[in-house]
Amino acid sequence: MSKGAAHCGVSQSAASQHVQEVERRLGITLFDRSKRPLEMTAAGKLYNDFCRDVLRREEELARELETLKRQVEGSLRVASIYSIGLSEINHLQEEFSAKYPTVHLHVEYMRPEKVYEAVLDDSADLGLVSYPEASREIAAIPWRDEEMQVAVPPSHPFAQRQEVYPADLNGQTFVGFDEDLSIRRELDRFFRTHGVEVNLAMHFDNIQTIKEAVVLGTGISILPARTMQTEIVQGRLVAVKLHAPDLVRPVGVVHRKRKKLNRAAQAFLELLALQPAPKPEPVAV
Repeated sequence: MSKGAAHCGVSQSAASQHVQEVERRLGITLFDRSKRPLEMTAAGKLYNDFCRDVLRREEELARELETLKRQVEGSLRVASIYSIGLSEINHLQEEFSAKYPTVHLHVEYMRPEKVYEAVLDDSADLGLVSYPEASREIAAIPWRDEEMQVAVPPSHPFAQRQEVYPADLNGQTFVGFDEDLSIRRELDRFFRTHGVEVNLAMHFDNIQTIKEAVVLGTGISILPARTMQTEIVQGRLVAVKLHAPDLVRPVGVVHRKRKKLNRAAQAFLELLALQPAPKPEPVAV
């Protein structure tokens, strides 16, 4: 009795009183007090088995409740710029669905400013953007920095080079981005810094169209290396290393600051964090 009391953190007298109260309430005797050490009566053994079963069921309940807490379900709405969506989302969706089959993942592709609008008006839980910008209402989570390389058609003289220097771009016919995009402003800054002047032939609001223009021989461009792999494999495009280690495209996730992210959104962020770091892209020659 004293060992049991010590185990439960109560005094021996309190333990004895509790046993007596149980006996009074059930109308049975739990212990044969004529023997030393005390022995359980048949009713006491039955009650002991009952108590052990209750404790076991309580442990099972705790485990099942913990599993429910960890279970990811519901829906997740992601807004993504086209370049990330076309190069990343398919395998991310497959991996996410395999890991969390009860979550409905809905992805929409849109221009960068529309991604921010979707996050702010709560039509998207998360937004995938390049050059992520935080604000009073928007939180930005860095994801990775993407290497920028020179995109040229296979017939271009640069296609035979291992590396291109900024000065080599002077006078080249160039296919660029629309002026209102962050990547255009960053490339313009890069050109000014290195004293480079290109002949801007065309400009578009998305990487896919720029790639097609380069393939058709309209001009060359500077694009994130990860976005050109399909065309490189097809032999339609060549990516040449640009000697400009400071020129990268940062990619990140944005969400509304005052919005509490559900478990599905947290799981998606965890999945992004587990994605392997980008490896240096091979130069196709």
